[in-house]
Amino acid sequence: MTDSLVIIPTFNEIENIEAIIDAVFQLKKEFDVLIVDDNSPDGTANKVIELQNKYPKQLFLEVRKEKSGLGTAYIHGFKWALTREYDYIFEMDADFSHKPSDLQRLYRACLNGADVAIGSRYKKGVNVVNWPLYRVLLSYGASFYVKLITGMRIHDPTAGFVCYHRSVLEAINLDAIKFVGYAFQIEMKFRAYLKKFKIEEISIIFTDREQGKSKMNSSIIWEAIFGVITMKFRSLFTKN
Repeated sequence: MTDSLVIIPTFNEIENIEAIIDAVFQLKKEFDVLIVDDNSPDGTANKVIELQNKYPKQLFLEVRKEKSGLGTAYIHGFKWALTREYDYIFEMDADFSHKPSDLQRLYRACLNGADVAIGSRYKKGVNVVNWPLYRVLLSYGASFYVKLITGMRIHDPTAGFVCYHRSVLEAINLDAIKFVGYAFQIEMKFRAYLKKFKIEEISIIFTDREQGKSKMNSSIIWEAIFGVITMKFRSLFTKN
């Protein structure tokens, strides 16, 4: 058994799912993969079941009843991982916006002492491909806003390409996580920051999806804008 699990949440990712799974399993470093599917009507879960015949000891599937948000999908995956002997638990998108080979770079960062390793789009300038200007400005502006409100010195706090050492997930009360969308990524990093875990950013190139549809919408953005202030205020009066 490997020490590393990659959690990939899916909803209608039939165009990408086989390719992303194959890409992870072709890496020199061995990873297991857990797909958390929100009952995709396009047959994503059925494709994963088919691929489990090819990867019977490395590929796992959890199917939820309905689409319930990115954050709850990752929490489901984290809890699943913590009941098993994984030391390094990764978040990664299904659409190749995160390069699978960069999993190995995040892993090495944690082996070298980081508790949380973030695949950062903004550590060295703006490393985003195929995004329209307004979305780059929105994302980059959100990162600045989060740093201003929370005090975290993280260039890309909204990043969704992350490796957590299991000790971080064990220390965080996963049932107390409030946000389910865009702000979930911020809240996880903020809770790790408050507990003084070592957070390191690894510069990556982020490429927007070529297949399937983006899950971004206005409600997710507003959750992040107002949620960050609420999260910071709540941290002043509660233990994290």
